[in-house]
Amino acid sequence: MDPRTIPPIMRGAIDLGALRERSAPPAQSADPGPPAAAGSPSPGVPATDAAPAAGGVSIIDVTEATFQAEVLERSLTTPVVIDFWAEWCGPCKQLSPVLEKLAIEGGGSWVLAKIDVDANPRIAQAFRVQGIPMVFAVVGGQPVDAFTGVIPEAQLRQWIGAVLNAAGMETVVPEDPNLIAADDALVAGDLDDAERAYKQVLADSPADEAAKAGLAQIGLLRRVQDVDPAAVLAAADAAPDDIAAQTLAADVEVASGLAEQAYKRLVDLVRRSAGDDRDRIREHLLSLFAMAAPDDPVVMSARRSLANALF
Repeated sequence: MDPRTIPPIMRGAIDLGALRERSAPPAQSADPGPPAAAGSPSPGVPATDAAPAAGGVSIIDVTEATFQAEVLERSLTTPVVIDFWAEWCGPCKQLSPVLEKLAIEGGGSWVLAKIDVDANPRIAQAFRVQGIPMVFAVVGGQPVDAFTGVIPEAQLRQWIGAVLNAAGMETVVPEDPNLIAADDALVAGDLDDAERAYKQVLADSPADEAAKAGLAQIGLLRRVQDVDPAAVLAAADAAPDDIAAQTLAADVEVASGLAEQAYKRLVDLVRRSAGDDRDRIREHLLSLFAMAAPDDPVVMSARRSLANALF
């Protein structure tokens, strides 16, 4: 198990009765308006540039007096994510701004409740907080899941998405803005900006398949952008064992929508090669696979053929 996470918390495992008794009763006004602190990060935590979505509370500061209304009762209709933090906590200042950004992006589909453990020790004790930052998801008046420590933004998005799904919410957590920016740059033909953005996504989430596919596509576009397809294919036909000629021909075929033909070309070349040459061809072929969906039947068939050629 990842040391930064803890197992899901079962309903009823945390006794919140004492906190309910100490919490102030909910406001009786029919339209109390958003809390004064909505959208503002806790003191000592770096603020994001964004603001709460219009018409929806995104971020609230919670105390023992407001815990029942702002967390327990609110969670009956909207998932609440509690961020336990403290002024002196360095890792909190890394995680909290990311939580705040995602809460604002969520536009009220879930609410981030920020609790200073020093100012509200009874809440921290009730939740058995032993280290911070610690984050709890509260749904239907009870904690349902939690983690401790700093996790990458991509993993945090997935966790929040799982919380929303568990709460029966249809809201989709927004896609990584770096990935959106990368895709937009790629569509616009700005390969340099797209490459930088995809690399930023991978720096935050090394396993992101969409970013890997984007970088592979950029590599392909750069390799074929100034070539004459007919001349490249003719050169490959004239030199069937020339690795550079064959891999470039495969690039041209993929760019022309002839991926199956390109895959076969390189698999056949793997069969005729050995040592470093074979590894070079295999890696090139894998980069072409990366641009397609992993469940693409043509890719799956080519992967099987490659495995047979290698072993």
